[in-house]
Amino acid sequence: EGDEGTVVALAGVLQSGFQELSLNKLATSLGASEQALRLIISIFLGYPFALFYRHYLFYKESYLIHLYHTFTGLSIAYFNFGNQLYHSLLCIVLQFLILRLMGRTITAVLTTFCFQMAYLLAGYYYTATGNYDIKWTMPHCVLTLKLIGLAVDYFDGGKDQNSLSSEQQKYAIRGVPSLLEVAGFSYFYGAFLVGPQFSMNHYMKLVQGELTDIPGKIPNSTIPALKRLSLGLFYLVGYTLLSPHITEDYLLTEDYDNHPFWFRCMYMLIWGKFVLYKYVTCWLVTEGVCILTGLGFNGFEEKGKAKWDACANMKVWLFETNPRFTGTIASFNINTNAWVARYFFKRLKFLGNKELSQGLSLLFLALWHGLHSGYLVCFQMEFLIVIVERQAARLIQQSPTLSNLAAITALQPFYYLVQQTIHWLFMGYSMTAFCLFTWDKWLKVYKSVYFLGHVFFLSLLFILPYVHKAMVPRKEKLKKME
Repeated sequence: EGDEGTVVALAGVLQSGFQELSLNKLATSLGASEQALRLIISIFLGYPFALFYRHYLFYKESYLIHLYHTFTGLSIAYFNFGNQLYHSLLCIVLQFLILRLMGRTITAVLTTFCFQMAYLLAGYYYTATGNYDIKWTMPHCVLTLKLIGLAVDYFDGGKDQNSLSSEQQKYAIRGVPSLLEVAGFSYFYGAFLVGPQFSMNHYMKLVQGELTDIPGKIPNSTIPALKRLSLGLFYLVGYTLLSPHITEDYLLTEDYDNHPFWFRCMYMLIWGKFVLYKYVTCWLVTEGVCILTGLGFNGFEEKGKAKWDACANMKVWLFETNPRFTGTIASFNINTNAWVARYFFKRLKFLGNKELSQGLSLLFLALWHGLHSGYLVCFQMEFLIVIVERQAARLIQQSPTLSNLAAITALQPFYYLVQQTIHWLFMGYSMTAFCLFTWDKWLKVYKSVYFLGHVFFLSLLFILPYVHKAMVPRKEKLKKME
């Protein structure tokens, strides 16, 4: 009874228990899981972290900033995943050793790619379930791209500058990063959990105080940051209110199967649009954090106005209004797509086939997301849809009849409505496999809509070349017409 240490330990256990209980209760009352609530809290914690950095560390010594980013990132990792934070710590330390021991060699790049991807895929294999779970592999997939990009940029830094493209010159690392720099870059609290992707050079500009619109002072980025935060909150409220009523689980119910075909398609369309809002919310909120710190600074426009879109993962207006699949791709998860283009797609130029390079890039993205068959089906559909969409656009552009028909102003609203319906119906069709993961689930839903997406786009893939041949005049005929 007089053992003071036991009392203190017991008090600590009770306090921890109450904290867990309160988070559980709050998550339940919000209709969310505790892990989802921890994730949201962690994302919003970026704002007080960013304010502290702005006011106390912005022009301080580099090592203090790296330590701050490492400590806050590790704290977020522990809050969300407990002792499993060792996965990220291990990969960061080993990556540093790879760079130091192997140097600026292609061996270092290949070793990095194989090790980091193998570690991520092994994590997916050992933690996979049939549901969407928030676990240590979620931030680790973000980290994997960061570390692979770091190795490639370090390799480029050893090449003759004239042999690099202007883009490669921008990202090439000329110096030798320290372990503390790599850790600060990897654990930066504004991007550790859900992104966005950014380069080591861009991060070092932040640390050196260069990412500001007012040289010598902290960035004037509060208003731009609050705008993205407000937009993120708008999507968060919308998703929170609608998520109990529009779920992917309903796609698997008998009630869904018993409804008419048109209802099943319309539900898939609405759900496909809505399900992406959880990603939109996270990216907008974290972008606000990046803008607040200065990491979002992207130079000035021609009129001298500061741009804050360096860490933008969403172009919201384009996402909401563009009626084409390529428009959604260009507006959604921008930094990850840019990373794949920069470090994967363009590096496959030696294959000499753009569509093959694009297909391999989408295969890489599917594996990067996880080992479930649904990811492969989703990105296979994306590849098919983009090819067909380009064929259709080329047909309309080159056919005098179709181009004249498309130019009729009075019919523009009708065209837009049809395009958007097709766009979001088949976006929902693709996202069905992405969100249901396993083949038995997505196959059941696809059967219920008679594999509409595959039938529609595969048919167009084979039909459109013949339509093109019939409706587009030969060049000789075009010259005579002119």
